[in-house]
Amino acid sequence: MSQTIDIPLHDIMPLLDVSEPSIYWFSVLVSLGLIFFASSVILFLKWNRDQKINERQKHYEALKKIDFKNPKQSAYTITKEGYFFSHDTEQTFNAYQNLFARLEPYKYAPTVQKIDEETVTYYYGYLEMVKV
Repeated sequence: MSQTIDIPLHDIMPLLDVSEPSIYWFSVLVSLGLIFFASSVILFLKWNRDQKINERQKHYEALKKIDFKNPKQSAYTITKEGYFFSHDTEQTFNAYQNLFARLEPYKYAPTVQKIDEETVTYYYGYLEMVKV
């Protein structure tokens, strides 16, 4: 059996409480980082939404300002710009498909006639369906 001898030590100081503010600085830095990250995400989402709106307006303006003087070019432009809105709803998809079928004879022939009034009426109906 071993016995421990309790020897008093006079040259060792007891442990002292040291105030360490690094945990507070770390908390402040993490909080500021989270605030910066959250505000960056919010600003990016707002910018992205504005870009989509501007993109829709751009396509709508291009679709709206079609002149029917050059029927071949008009048919291609209506097909291209109209496709952007075709997947908004099932109604716009069906209207686009109908308009696409009506514009087909004006796209692939070397010389084409003026676009008929019924097709122009379908075009204006499609413009009415598009929501910008």
